[in-house]
Amino acid sequence: MKFLLVVLLTALFSCQSQGNRSEAANLGDLLSLDFQKLDTATFAGGCFWCVEASFEQIAGVIAAVSGYAGGQEGTADYRLVSSGSTQHAEAVQVYYDPSEIDYGTLLAIFFTAHDPTQLNRQGPDVGPQYRSEIFYHNNEQKTQSEAKIQEISPKFNAGVVTRISKLEGFYAAEEYHQDYEKKHPKNSYIRNVSKPKIDKVAKVFKNRLKKEN
Repeated sequence: MKFLLVVLLTALFSCQSQGNRSEAANLGDLLSLDFQKLDTATFAGGCFWCVEASFEQIAGVIAAVSGYAGGQEGTADYRLVSSGSTQHAEAVQVYYDPSEIDYGTLLAIFFTAHDPTQLNRQGPDVGPQYRSEIFYHNNEQKTQSEAKIQEISPKFNAGVVTRISKLEGFYAAEEYHQDYEKKHPKNSYIRNVSKPKIDKVAKVFKNRLKKEN
């Protein structure tokens, strides 16, 4: 398993509108993790604030990092990604303990945390940077992702548009994006857009929440 880390909001209804700074992400907490015991998954499902917080409440998820995947390192900057022209998607890299939670469960959480039938958007956030995409780290993840999409597709009236792509690189987002929901619980976008999705995941996976939740 490769751990591809490069260290590099808000009007009421837009995740994009608040990004106006560029600073290196502080990922110091990750340095203390024992990666030999962890696996990694990478998902894109709209604004990364919501996806990150949805996973962080789950037992077995050791860390979730907001960032960019699908494009080049040189354009992994929020202001550029927000233009929709860099090929990046807002993504979340999930570090998890496979002795506590498996990849199949992470896939189920991912498809609960967003609408996989919306093409190049999630709700009020529009553009290819908000697309639904699974970035697999190995062939087993690819196979499971394909099977999961086949499994859930009949449950939706519209077609599932989630892409499945090999992860070529993950670039951590600026520090002010990390743990955004925790730091800004009263933010209007968080309350109106993100929190309902996070709460939905908590309800569906109530038996898998961390004890503090």
